[in-house]
Amino acid sequence: MDKPNLCFRILRNPLTRIVLGMILVSLPIAGIQILADNYGEPRGITELDSFKLGRNLLAVLCGFAGYLLFVRLIEWRWPKELSLRGFFAEFGQGVALGALLFSATMLVLWLCGFYEWTGTNSIAALSSASVMVIAGFFEELLVRGVLYRILEESLGTWIALGISAILFGLAHVANPNATLVTTIAIALEAGVLLAAAYSLTGRLWFATGLHCAWNFTQGGIFGLPVSGHPTTGLLSGTVSGPLWISGGEFGVEASLIAVLVCMIAAGVILWMVVRKGLVRKPSWAKTIR
Repeated sequence: MDKPNLCFRILRNPLTRIVLGMILVSLPIAGIQILADNYGEPRGITELDSFKLGRNLLAVLCGFAGYLLFVRLIEWRWPKELSLRGFFAEFGQGVALGALLFSATMLVLWLCGFYEWTGTNSIAALSSASVMVIAGFFEELLVRGVLYRILEESLGTWIALGISAILFGLAHVANPNATLVTTIAIALEAGVLLAAAYSLTGRLWFATGLHCAWNFTQGGIFGLPVSGHPTTGLLSGTVSGPLWISGGEFGVEASLIAVLVCMIAAGVILWMVVRKGLVRKPSWAKTIR
């Protein structure tokens, strides 16, 4: 086998593409962070919030540029998963569903006496949630755009869904107040749901809108910890009860209520995926006739 063919086979290997994709998406974002840290943040609170928002938006744009570079140079194609066709509808539907799912979780907790609203905060509190929203874009590019998409092409929908969900849960294991329970909860409620959302459309917008709205509603509206990270939102309140209900200091994402709400939604979306014939077979099954 000559060297050009060997290099081509290496670059086309799913594992190689996953590694290169993650590097090309992560490096630009990390570079913006390093430049921002070296530049120094403004002293005023308002200026600081604006600086962070601008930095985060620029980081996301650079992440998308890195993804486009990866797709064009390594996969030699145009990224249909970033197609603007249906962007507003799919992103909007994701936002609506993400906000609805977390609000439904909080409604159940309130009806059962585990959530108590104590007051409101200034609208300025929303700025602290911008980081969580930006994280939704970054994680969808990395996990669904690179990891899940490539795994699904090679291993099929069901295996890829299981592997990506487990890895997504493990990616949060170093978060503040994370435990084995929180890792499993993230894998089930977010890993499965967001992969299903991607499979339904074949584009990133529905899953990204869902992810961002879940984070924003959790942190920006209710002011609850997002995956262990404390936030300040429009509302002030407390979640009580045993850890399996409240989620403890990690946040409501670790609550059994949140897991059940998201798993029901994931089940409905996966039913739609199956019904529309969008389930992909493993690459080895395609060769069997």
